Amino acid sequence: MAESMLGLKRTNRCTEVDNSMIGEKVTVMGWVQKSRNKGGIIFVDLRDRSGILQLIFEESKVGTEGYAKAEKLRSEFVIAVTGKVSKREGGINPNLKTGDIEVIAEDIRILSEAETPPFPVEENSKTKEDIRLKYRFLDLRRPDIQKNIMLRSNVTTTVRKFLADEGFLEIETPILCKSTPEGARDYLVPSRIHPGNFYALPQSPQLFKQLLMCSGYDRYFQIAKCFRDEDLRADRQPEFTQIDMELSFVDIDDVIDVNERLIQKMFKEAIGIDVQLPIERMTWKYAMEHYGSDKPDLRFGIEISDVSDVVKGSDFVVFKSALEAGGSVRGINAEGLGTLPRKKIDALGDFVKGYGAKGLAWLAINEDGTYKSSFAKFMTEEELKGLTEKLEGKPGDLLLFIADAKTSLVLSVLGALRLEIAEEKGLINKDEYRFVWITEFPLLEWSEEEERFVAMHHPFTMPMDEDIQYIDSDPGRVRAKAYDIVLNGVEIGGGSVRIHQNDIQEKMFEVIGLTKESAEDKFGFLLTAFKYGVPPHAGLAYGLDRLLMLMCKADTIRDVMAFPKVKDASDLMSEAPNVVDPVQLDELGISIKPVEDEE
Repeated sequence: MAESMLGLKRTNRCTEVDNSMIGEKVTVMGWVQKSRNKGGIIFVDLRDRSGILQLIFEESKVGTEGYAKAEKLRSEFVIAVTGKVSKREGGINPNLKTGDIEVIAEDIRILSEAETPPFPVEENSKTKEDIRLKYRFLDLRRPDIQKNIMLRSNVTTTVRKFLADEGFLEIETPILCKSTPEGARDYLVPSRIHPGNFYALPQSPQLFKQLLMCSGYDRYFQIAKCFRDEDLRADRQPEFTQIDMELSFVDIDDVIDVNERLIQKMFKEAIGIDVQLPIERMTWKYAMEHYGSDKPDLRFGIEISDVSDVVKGSDFVVFKSALEAGGSVRGINAEGLGTLPRKKIDALGDFVKGYGAKGLAWLAINEDGTYKSSFAKFMTEEELKGLTEKLEGKPGDLLLFIADAKTSLVLSVLGALRLEIAEEKGLINKDEYRFVWITEFPLLEWSEEEERFVAMHHPFTMPMDEDIQYIDSDPGRVRAKAYDIVLNGVEIGGGSVRIHQNDIQEKMFEVIGLTKESAEDKFGFLLTAFKYGVPPHAGLAYGLDRLLMLMCKADTIRDVMAFPKVKDASDLMSEAPNVVDPVQLDELGISIKPVEDEE
């Protein structure tokens, strides 16, 4: 039967007890990790969020009643124990922070009994994730998950202190907003007071933080909850958290400067990693052409090379047809994989087809300098030599090529292939944190589906000054004052300098096919604010969950969130989303239309 805590006060968490306290009396409280009765002595491992402490129960010290209680203990019982700290007699446990001490119990209270849990509460659990998430309140007791959640708290505390010291104000923006259907789908909330009208949950605080700049709060930040109704991946959730900021009277370098120092502070204080400043910068064009991605993983080499000029006279139909259609031929050097079995090379061919390539051309350089290849018979010796030189090939290397009429496809496929090769060769140092800023993104991208240019980031992103002249004649050429911060091949944050001049903003709306009426309907309150004096401003937002996933070296952001959703955006523990009482629907004027099964 559970007992009261009346008169008891915890003096220490488990690992706050150390060998400097030997002989002192302490009161500790927590969960029973395990209990072992060795006949006359009961050993109990007590666990709290700080770690584990060994307790010793002897009838002569704890009394007959206390010893009887100790005999009842099972995993996950919640207990309070008072006793004396003693040097551990049974040998030091080097795996525990408290491995050289123990507490000799003098009193015990069972605060709560527990049923046998559906899985062991232990580090690196092998239990299936869906079971763990159904019982997330138990999963959250596991030491590795607790470390992640505590690191999350440490990071946000560090961010708040750093930005406050830099003159930023923490200001909350609304959760119930107007729907502005750009980008991902909004989550909608019906209004009872305004029948037939809906709020939207914010995909980001973008418009409100720009309004704050108009209102004179020249440095804003927020640990902001955001919502997007989109398909999930390992690093996506329907609700997520941003470290969001906006600054007035700044340009790109100002934003990058404060954020580099923030990153340095976060990584040093949270995980003891020294980030060297300044962080490397790379243009979007360079990143795409050399790494096939706007979020390149720079922990290894394997850069992409354009070999179109080498093979422009080739009779190999795959290369020839791609070049004649205005495309390109590019390749990577998988160093040391020249002896890869044909079966594995064919598997790489299947891999690239999964990314849209028609096939993979390969050239292995034998140790004697001769070639083994899928296409060598169609090439001259001079062309083979040119390819080898362009990719800096040497005996033992495997050169891999993609050709297509769409250069964007060639680059994206090779970008994926270089990552696959790096994994195959074990080239990725999992202990390295490699940052890079990606700058000079295209302002616009062509949408085949809508047959028009759309904003690559959002329609308030400032073009680069020297490119504004091309916005009418060659919109695809215009670069944006936009920047992403990338860590180990993952985008952890991004932002831009915003448009603050009316003529440029109107031109931007015009280029993306947004009429004045449509722009006013979607963004009217922001455009009205811009009529009353708007400062030059810029901002950036980090995906906090994604950042923490990398800091913790977790496989998924679910491991750094207290109560995450699964792939279908449901919560296995609380069973959300769920049906609601028909009375609630009637109040909102909503009826549910049944979904008919498709034959």
